[in-house]
Order: sequence, then C-alpha cells, then structure tokens
Amino acid sequence: MTGDHVRIDVGGTSYDTSVVTGTEGEQGIDIRDLRSETGYITYDPAFPNTGAVRSEITYIDGEQGILRYRGYPIEDLCAHSSFVEVAYLVIYGELPTRAELDAFATHITRHTLLREDMRRFFDAFPTDAHPMAILASAVCGLSTFYQDHYNPHDPQDVEVSTFRLMAKLPTVAAFSYKTSVGQPYIYPLNHLDYTENFLHMMFAVPSEPYEVDPDVAKALDQLFILHADHEQNCSTSTVRMSGSSHLNIFGSISAGITALWGPLHGGANQEVVETLLRIQQSEDDLQTFVQRAKDKHDPFRLPGFGHRVYKNYDPRAALIKDAAHKVIDKLVGDDPLFDIARRLEEIALADDYFVERRLYPNVDFYSGLIYRAMGLPLNMFPVLFAIGRLPGWIAHWREMISDPETRINRPRQIYTGATQRDYVPIDQR
Repeated sequence: MTGDHVRIDVGGTSYDTSVVTGTEGEQGIDIRDLRSETGYITYDPAFPNTGAVRSEITYIDGEQGILRYRGYPIEDLCAHSSFVEVAYLVIYGELPTRAELDAFATHITRHTLLREDMRRFFDAFPTDAHPMAILASAVCGLSTFYQDHYNPHDPQDVEVSTFRLMAKLPTVAAFSYKTSVGQPYIYPLNHLDYTENFLHMMFAVPSEPYEVDPDVAKALDQLFILHADHEQNCSTSTVRMSGSSHLNIFGSISAGITALWGPLHGGANQEVVETLLRIQQSEDDLQTFVQRAKDKHDPFRLPGFGHRVYKNYDPRAALIKDAAHKVIDKLVGDDPLFDIARRLEEIALADDYFVERRLYPNVDFYSGLIYRAMGLPLNMFPVLFAIGRLPGWIAHWREMISDPETRINRPRQIYTGATQRDYVPIDQR
C-alpha cells in the first residue's frame, strides 16, 4: 500500500486499486472490480468490515463514544434542539433558519391526518396484533392511499412524501396502540407540537380532558433525537437495500420498520425491562445475576450492556440517564426496577470483567424504563424507536436514491451446497 493506492496479490494475480478516505480519516479499500479482475470476492458475514456506501449523514467513533449528526455532537443537539429541528438537520444537511423550521413544521402539521377510509385498515386487525406489525403494514399501505406523489426520481414527489411520512407515522403509531388496547382513535391537534401531539393521540380519551406533561414531552423528544439516526444499522441498511430497487419511500421504510421489529435491534429496551422484572421477582441477589452473565456456559446475559459499535460509554445513555431520573421520579416515584437498574450499573462499572470488555450501559438500558413509566406496554417500545429513527431512514433513502453510484444491491455468496447431481426419477428414490 502506497499513499492512496493499494496492490492486492491474490491467486497469482495483482489487483491495483485506490483507497477511499472519509472526512474523519476513515479509510476503505475500493474493491468494486476485484471479482472481474481476479475472480475472487470478499467474505464478510454480517458486513462488519464492509463499507457499502459513502454517506454524509452520521459519524460514529465507537472507540471514543462520539455520535454526530451532520457534524453536530449529539450532546449539543439534545441540549438546544427539538426533534423536528434535528429531523430537518438529518434530512436536509443543515440546521434550519427560523423561517425554514417554521415552514417544515407547518408542512408536517398539515399532513398529520390520515384519510378517513384508512380507519378501516386498523379496524381489520385483531386487538392482540403487535403494534409493530400494524405500523409496518400501515406505512406500506400509505403507498396505496397516497399515489399522487409516488415517483422516487421527482424531487417534488420526494418532498411531499417526506412531509407525509414525518406527519403520519405518529398518527399511525397512535392508532396502532389504540387498536391494541381497544380504545377510540384520537385525531391530531394542530396547535400541539410534534411530540405533544403524539402523546395526546396516545393517551387522550373522548370522555375526559388530557393535559400533556411538559417533562414527559421533553424526555420523549430527547429520546426521539437520540434515535434519529445511527449510521448503517440493520434497519437503515434494509431501507437502503429495498430502495436500491427504486421502491417508493413508503415501501422502503416499511421494510425498515419490519427489520427494526427484530429483538436484536429495536427490541433491546423491551428485553432490558423484562430482565429487570425477572431479577425483581427472583430470590437471588444482584451479584448472582452478574456472575451468571459472566459465565460463558450460562445462557443468561444482561441486556443493555455493551454495544456493537460503541467500545466506550454510549453517549446516548449518558444523556438519557438524567431524563430517566426526572420522568420516573415524577410519574412513578419509587420505582424498584429503576433502583435495580442503577445498582446493576454500579456493580458492572466496578467489575473488571465488564470494564475490560467495555460493557457499559447503552441507550436501551434506560429508554425502556422511561417508556414504562409513561404507561406504555412493552410491545409499544419498538414503535417509539421507529418514530425517532424515521428522519434517519428518510435521509438515507433520499441520499441513496440521488447517489449516482447507487445500483440495485446484490451481495455475493460462497456456495457450499451439493455439486452437480443427476436427476433421479421419483419411483427410483
């Protein structure tokens, strides 16, 4: 390797290629012509060493615990921005002026209602349907109700679809929740801001007034900000891969929602709460569970510790921990689960096993406790994750569809099945 060029010797053939360098110094070897010139492909299960795209949206340094959207540290955005402002930043690349933010918020507000005939869509689901299944189905269904701005290559169509998705996903999410609990649907109120409106649609009932708690709204807004994007994770990569076929943005994001539904992705905070409940109901002490988590022969693990990307303290966890204190103290008071969580964190951060492996609490460790304090059932946790992640999905879809290097995604494989065999007639088998 010399400078910006690399020579790879494989199978007696030399392959000369270049190095792709990012703005933060990340480097990757360009292997687009590797197979055509050498006959070889790379083998990288789960793609941890493969850069599939160049993106301007999010930068993560897992070793240093850094997360930035469009160059802005997540700490600054949480301290000074709203979720709608951060959504604008993630989607369009710059922080908005006051006029731009007002216009963006107005466009979203004008699209919060669902078409009335779409109510029958929700009525068709059984009351025990998982809200994520309803959410994914309804978002895909939006492509049938809003076909007037459908072309992924028309900038105006993409813009209108962006407004519609940002506006309607909270309405769809709230309707999916109301379906699951058998309550009447609550329509959006345009005088409320984005997060307040969502909370109103979730928890208001026609029989009595509902006032949104400002501390709860602020904590949820922060959680949405913290989840707005996270680079090439499973669901975001799914949105990009689906969209590479020129699938419309509704269908692509429906695919992302389905990927997020998986317990290894969007279900992690639910798993944290379930584990804390299990510990609470057990006669064993906390140290017993910590020891079990360290035993490689014991299947028990402590969810919410460690992260695929972060090898330092998850910066999102540090920010949301304070919000968890405020919301839980206000809504619940003494919460045994929160007490267990804090004691677990203290034990783990003082334990060489966790410290040496950098198994620090991540954002899922506290977010589920906040959702639980708000009164949300466990199956709604990934739905709130999806609302927060929506700006990132939209931004990546838009970046992908406008990138001249985008081709329909088609990973290669190493075939390990049977070699050619002769067909045997059925009466001879």
